[in-house]
Amino acid sequence: MLSQREYTRHILKQVRQIEIRTNRLVTDAMAGAYHSVFKGMGMDFEEVREYSPGDEVRTIDWNVTARMGRPFIKKYREERELTLMLAVDVSASGDFGSGARSKRELAAEIASILAFAAAKNNDKVGLLLFTDQIELFIPPKKGRRHILRIIRDILFFTPERKKTDIPHALSYLNSLLKRKAVVFLISDFLRNDGEGENLDMLRALRTTHRRHDLNCITIHDPREHTLPNLGILTLEDAETGAQIDINTGSEKVRKAYAMANHTRSEALKKQLLQHGIEGFMASTDRPYIQDLRKFFERRSAGRRHHH
Repeated sequence: MLSQREYTRHILKQVRQIEIRTNRLVTDAMAGAYHSVFKGMGMDFEEVREYSPGDEVRTIDWNVTARMGRPFIKKYREERELTLMLAVDVSASGDFGSGARSKRELAAEIASILAFAAAKNNDKVGLLLFTDQIELFIPPKKGRRHILRIIRDILFFTPERKKTDIPHALSYLNSLLKRKAVVFLISDFLRNDGEGENLDMLRALRTTHRRHDLNCITIHDPREHTLPNLGILTLEDAETGAQIDINTGSEKVRKAYAMANHTRSEALKKQLLQHGIEGFMASTDRPYIQDLRKFFERRSAGRRHHH
């Protein structure tokens, strides 16, 4: 067993590694992408000043320019800083990982990138960790220390419960966040097996999306979608403890398993799109940065069409 001091050192090292790794990725490009997608044109007109080379031509104030005989531009101020809210599912299925990292570690890395991009844009970042109850809420704040604490909690917070309840988490957020926020819901979305549960979840996602800018990130591990050929396996549901024997030696069984999982994740993707909820899937067995970039590109393209 690690002593408390060694454990603390281990935690700090992990957090620091994530900070270093994600900071490399949160270059200006990523922070800029975040800015263009979420900040948009929420601008207040502030004053005019003389044009200097490199200013955008479209910001020229033609009235003042005509009056003064030389070019002046309108200066804008971002009217508001945003609040980025990270809602992370820490139910038991997140501890699973067949490869180099668990789903929870992947969730922590992606959340870190978003948090650092928000911080670069001077936005506040808050965190909600949930299972089928609210496990931890950290109110939105600014600052690097605050963000490091958020990363630490996503990685190492020990939840009391194992199951998951997304509608409950979202309704908690909706009652708490008075102003429109950018919400990233990070989960493996693995419990939407019952039709009723699925409908509840979609209703909750829709309600949250009407109030806030909701984005869903599905954390995926390939092993959960494909079974290895290992003869008779006893699978246990991490969240309910229910056990089932499966003959993984049978190709038919393996195919059916993969098919069922594929169908479920495709259905979720379709349902989210129908409700205009953006997001992407990140998998523990491949670099997530392309997925994140594509997501930002899609979002900013979508914005251009709306305006």
